[in-house]
Amino acid sequence: MIEVYIDGASAGNPGPSGAGIFIKVNGEVERYSIPLGFMSNHEAELHSFIKALEICLDKGYRIVSFRTDSQLIDRAVEKEFIKNKQYAPLLQQALSLIKKFDLFFLKWIPSKDNHVADELARQAIRKNESMEG
Repeated sequence: MIEVYIDGASAGNPGPSGAGIFIKVNGEVERYSIPLGFMSNHEAELHSFIKALEICLDKGYRIVSFRTDSQLIDRAVEKEFIKNKQYAPLLQQALSLIKKFDLFFLKWIPSKDNHVADELARQAIRKNESMEG
């Protein structure tokens, strides 16, 4: 089973944002630090989730276990509903991607257990800043 750790971060809310994705595949690791531009922290969390889903599908990973420290993502996926209508299209995009997996799990973890994805997300924020300058 492939383990995927995700985190989104923003410097300000809204502000420059990034996605951190850490994937464990058969003892190997993949790290992604993706600048997302200017958005809120919740948007960054959702975009990081979508990017991770897309990466896994592109690589042919069909049995995945995702970990997030975002209660927003955990609850939204579980209920297939998000209160803030602004984020509904992002949730729908994620749910449609989830359906393409043979087996998909999502588990909430404490922030302290998600430090690698968090650091990758923070690196991505700095990439935004270097792209602007």
